[in-house]
Amino acid sequence: MAYTVGQVAKLAAVTVRALHHYDEIGLLSPSGRTGAGYRRYDDADLERLQLIRYYRELGFPLEEIAVILDEPASDPGAHLRRQHELLTVRIKRLQEMVAAIEFAMEASKLNIRLTPQERFEVFGDFDPEAHAEEAEQRWGGSEAYRESNRRASRYTKEDWLRIKAETEGWGQRIVALMASGAPADGPAAMELAEEHRQQISQWFYECSYEIHTGLADMYIADERFTAHYEAMAPGLAAYLAEAIHANAITRA
Repeated sequence: MAYTVGQVAKLAAVTVRALHHYDEIGLLSPSGRTGAGYRRYDDADLERLQLIRYYRELGFPLEEIAVILDEPASDPGAHLRRQHELLTVRIKRLQEMVAAIEFAMEASKLNIRLTPQERFEVFGDFDPEAHAEEAEQRWGGSEAYRESNRRASRYTKEDWLRIKAETEGWGQRIVALMASGAPADGPAAMELAEEHRQQISQWFYECSYEIHTGLADMYIADERFTAHYEAMAPGLAAYLAEAIHANAITRA
């Protein structure tokens, strides 16, 4: 059976732009073309795309995926075992930190010096105490939690409004970029991922690339944080997570 590029994009939950990019770099070239030159994918192409997506979820760069899939001497099992070991070590080291730093942002707002009227102006319907007790019980001993609280306790209403404006502006730009079809591992998306990391470092705590990729994993694994980004635009949580991983691989 033959599939159009639009059908494949919908089936695999990738953008048409990403499929065009895969074709341009020789990672996934369609097996056929129509008389008018339109791409046509067959079942074997879909199987290859499934492998590509699988390796991308594990954090492999596109160039390494191409080697894994195309080199006869390459051992995919060895790559997977190595990646499993790396992920296991990272998960063990960051398990507490990853969850703490997101909740710390919310819990830290307990210390802001705002009147009830100012709090509503800054946060609207958002309740900054929603996860405070849970955050304090589970991650109150982490350095990220303490640093976030120290910084937030000094912020004024103007500081919080600036943080809100910067966050909203960044959100509008990444939503527009995703809607344009730009690949999540492309330079524009990686630049916005880097801006996201730097905003966290500037306002809350030092966010290393290792911590940032841990956050990216949580945006997918924890439905509460997934919902936050999905409310901005369907598919944004996965798009941002991929951009963060690509950015870390490129810059770290």
